[in-house]
Amino acid sequence: MSHAASTPANSPDAQASTAGAIAAARGLACWILTDGKAGDRAHALGIAERLGLAIQERQVSPRAPWSWLMPHSWRLPGLAIDPRETPGRPDSPLAGPFPDLVIASGRRAAAYLPAIKAASGGRCFTAFLKDPRTGPTIADFLWVPEHDRLRGPNVMMTLLSPHRFTPERLAGAAAAPPAPLVDWPGYRVALLLGGNSKDFTFTDADIAGFLRRLDRMIASGAVIRATPSRRTPPALLEAVRQGLSGSGGWIWDGTGENPYPALLACSEAIIVTADSVNMVGEALATGRPVHLVRPSGGSRKIDRFLTELEEIGAICPFFGRPVLYSYEPMDATPAIAAALARHLTEFRSRLPRQVAWSTP
Repeated sequence: MSHAASTPANSPDAQASTAGAIAAARGLACWILTDGKAGDRAHALGIAERLGLAIQERQVSPRAPWSWLMPHSWRLPGLAIDPRETPGRPDSPLAGPFPDLVIASGRRAAAYLPAIKAASGGRCFTAFLKDPRTGPTIADFLWVPEHDRLRGPNVMMTLLSPHRFTPERLAGAAAAPPAPLVDWPGYRVALLLGGNSKDFTFTDADIAGFLRRLDRMIASGAVIRATPSRRTPPALLEAVRQGLSGSGGWIWDGTGENPYPALLACSEAIIVTADSVNMVGEALATGRPVHLVRPSGGSRKIDRFLTELEEIGAICPFFGRPVLYSYEPMDATPAIAAALARHLTEFRSRLPRQVAWSTP
């Protein structure tokens, strides 16, 4: 949902306007700006790829004390960004030529957007994904999860986060799965393991209870293929490895390419841990049953997110047995990309003729 819409989004005029904006964005030069975090990269790449932009990734690594102050320092001369990363400086990761637009994610990246805007002479459109905790004026367009507080005429809100798992990508992963997923008999269940975070912790009791439910799921006929994350604690990883041994199960050992896309594409059901909003949203792109494992802890924002998904019948708790249900695959990425394209088109229409440009 976007508070900037002046006509109904499903009206013929609005649909034509959106289609034109998306077409006009295709091929424009775009920087993806992050500090390298995988989740932030996935958000920004998901939007840029849906729009067919010409993508370059740029990564910032601000030193202290600038990193300590970001992003709240963005209005402070000399303290907003690390001077060695000044946009346009030849040895900066933000050396020119400047692109048509920048899509940034991650709060450290947020402070660089006004600097890029100024260095480009106001020509570069700036977008930020997630709440920068600075207010909406830091970028031309912002997307935030629905349960964040930020609002404004240039702010788009959706329940789910953007990601890179298009129907085409999932179909491609299903057509050419890695070897451990080629022979996947029985009821195929993917296990997406997150880990400890500032909001959640897998206690010994959590791990023991999860393993009991996993055993019951296996006894029901499920054959589980799993992938951990960098945050998966060793105790949980080892417990799952032992729990899957001898049952035809398998867990990725970290070598080679992560089979995550193929796990989503080839499974008949998905078990996912509640600590990762991104993994939950990506699982919902499949339209398959999503079983949620809740470790100890939580946050009001994530709890509201998960509760809303449970209430609309998209996810269910992991009981240790198959729960068969269906829903339409859920993906907010196309709507977010379309909203960004509309704001981009409006921005470019206001540029003076002498400074407007397009990328070959």
